[in-house]
Amino acid sequence: MIVTRSWLNEFIDLSQVSNDRLYETFNAIGLEVDSIDQIEIDPNVLIGKIISCEKHPDADKLNVCQIDVGDRIEQIVCGAANVVNAEYVAVATIGAVLPGNFEIKNAELRGVKSAGMVCASSELGLPETGKGIMILDESIGELEVGKPLGEYAVVADTVIELELTANRGDCLSIYGVARDLSAALNIEMKAFEYKQAEKMKLGIARDAELHTEGEMDADLRFKLATMDTIGSTFLMQLRLAMVKVEAEGNLAKMLAYAIHTTGVILRAYDCTSLCKENEKIIVIPKAKAKGIIEVTVNDKILSVVGVDRAEAYAAVDTTKKLLIEASYIDPDLLVEAVATNGLKTDDLYYKTSRGANPDLVFGLQFLASLLDIYSDINCYEGSLDVQVDRQKKKIIVSASEVSSIIGMNVELNRIVTILQKLGFGITSMDHEHVAVTVPLFRHDMKNIQDITEEVVRIVGINNIEAKPFVFAEKRRLNHTFERYKIKKSFKNRAVGNGFYENVSYVFTERAVLEKYGFSTVEKALDLANPIAEELDTLRSTILINLLNAVKRNVSYSKKSIPLFEIGAVFGSNREQSEVLSFVFSGQIEGEHVANAGKPKLVDFTAFTKKIGGVIGTFELLPCSQDNALIHPYQSADILVNGKVCGYMSKLHPTVQEAYGIPVTFMAELSMDVLLPEHINAMAISKFQGVYKDLSIVIDKSLSYFEVAKILNGLDLPLLKEYYPVDIYEDEKLGDKKSLTVRFLIQSMEKTLEDSDIESLMQKIMSAVEAQCNAELR
Repeated sequence: MIVTRSWLNEFIDLSQVSNDRLYETFNAIGLEVDSIDQIEIDPNVLIGKIISCEKHPDADKLNVCQIDVGDRIEQIVCGAANVVNAEYVAVATIGAVLPGNFEIKNAELRGVKSAGMVCASSELGLPETGKGIMILDESIGELEVGKPLGEYAVVADTVIELELTANRGDCLSIYGVARDLSAALNIEMKAFEYKQAEKMKLGIARDAELHTEGEMDADLRFKLATMDTIGSTFLMQLRLAMVKVEAEGNLAKMLAYAIHTTGVILRAYDCTSLCKENEKIIVIPKAKAKGIIEVTVNDKILSVVGVDRAEAYAAVDTTKKLLIEASYIDPDLLVEAVATNGLKTDDLYYKTSRGANPDLVFGLQFLASLLDIYSDINCYEGSLDVQVDRQKKKIIVSASEVSSIIGMNVELNRIVTILQKLGFGITSMDHEHVAVTVPLFRHDMKNIQDITEEVVRIVGINNIEAKPFVFAEKRRLNHTFERYKIKKSFKNRAVGNGFYENVSYVFTERAVLEKYGFSTVEKALDLANPIAEELDTLRSTILINLLNAVKRNVSYSKKSIPLFEIGAVFGSNREQSEVLSFVFSGQIEGEHVANAGKPKLVDFTAFTKKIGGVIGTFELLPCSQDNALIHPYQSADILVNGKVCGYMSKLHPTVQEAYGIPVTFMAELSMDVLLPEHINAMAISKFQGVYKDLSIVIDKSLSYFEVAKILNGLDLPLLKEYYPVDIYEDEKLGDKKSLTVRFLIQSMEKTLEDSDIESLMQKIMSAVEAQCNAELR
């Protein structure tokens, strides 16, 4: 973005601000200065008035001019063709030194003396303003013959090129840059005032009308005008050249000048090419897609708002009837729409895609002020408007939070002043908070951090006192942390027991889940755009993923494959829960001397011990689960703290064969049941415990599980724990079997006596005799 000091001065008074301060301020507020160039013109270059201009007697392309330079009239030979149309020009008199160390001296051209040079802009170090010499007018100020050209601030200007970040589309105009300076320098903006001269006007509804089709995403404002002639000014040409904006024709230059000044997107169309004489102009903006608004007039496509226009209908200097369009569309919406639809864009798309000025009235009034001065134009009364009802973003701003982020105390009043100068709306809430309304031209503002960045820009990062970093961590011991800590503990114990952690997608194949009898999410809730064809739904178990991992490891010649995974599974309505899953496939240990290179395969007992090493004490119940992975005879529910939390099983032989893997055991447990609500503290006896074995004979059909249920029901405080140590069957026992159970007996109050032990064992024996028909062996 290129600006000039005098151009900025039209909106903010910079008379007391030096170029050095401007340079520092721009860099401080994030508008990095790429270059700053102060134009200097030799004081011997004066304003001259051409008294006469005659052909050179001996050269067809030269003219002999008599030029008033204030205190004298000089004769100067000039070769520029446009000198014959000039009245006021820039004259480099004798002694002037021009760029390139070119000194002006008395000369004689084809026998005619010449005391100076009539200058083109490039000869004075100014940008090229056109072919031939500069023809001056009072757009640069009152022209005083003999006054040094360098005393005109708009000519001997300061040109500043700013390097803008992509989110600062609000500064792609002179007005936008001036607004930032106003906040940074604490200088009030100059109000733009324009009142059109009283003229007899026709109402726009007489010759034009507006209809819309579809939901509008863009603000539009159309004005109608008739024009006889249009001129231009030297200042407009010079400034456009300074900011490197090219435009062909006076009308195009005026539009470009207004756009660069205000930031409002303006286009002009030739009505005579759009409709027949006396035919009404029917303007129809059409919503073609989200963010794509096509403007048609009498079925002719004029433009796609913010994207491109039809050159065939563009207005030119000879146009007699103009349709002027001002537009605004949300840049985020526009960029996505253009990329999606692959539309062709024009030069103005750069501004609209970064964020144009939404104040269409301001843009049109500024253009009207130019046209009113430099053209013979008559605007129709009123306008045709499309206004989108947008919900402006509001951000609640706390002075203490802003100060905390910055690291320096900034009062709320100062924050409010800064934001108001930057164009934000402010609504007071209390002494600490305000509601900030984000203007449309700052579409990059999303949260309080963005607002704080604006405050920091204007306060100045160099004005923030350097402080040592202090990190005060808040207490974060909550349910989420506790859950994380326990899960981490399970992971560590699983790794300690020889398992390797597996990480897999939460996606799986619906057909596989259905094949093995697992529940699935409703089809309407399946993935709309899966990353792979076989990952088309959310998993309801992790075991399928683990079996696939086992299969891959088998193909890599692994012989022992213990895996675990903690992750999410989903119910039929996508309700989420978390499970801990295990598989152990193949050999229980590696090959070594102790097992003669022939280790055993994993079995139910070994797998149970591994699971116990991870989750702690648990009990087994007959399996109540139903899916095709479960072995009908080697499976069980897992009971933890009196709750069933999952199951363990040997993999069904048919599934094992289908996957091509060795003997495999698996388990899947609910994390919600496994996670302890609190720590259950238990008193520890200081008295010695006693182990006693009891061998009984019971029916072969009676399992230890049934005996354990009876023992569980006994109210015996001295009985601390029990477990089976031997089951023996023999032909001599017939349809009976021998079961040996070991009991730990301990008192919290005293050392046990033989009578206490015998009494307890008698109660146990009486219970099993009564309920299990047991006999003492």
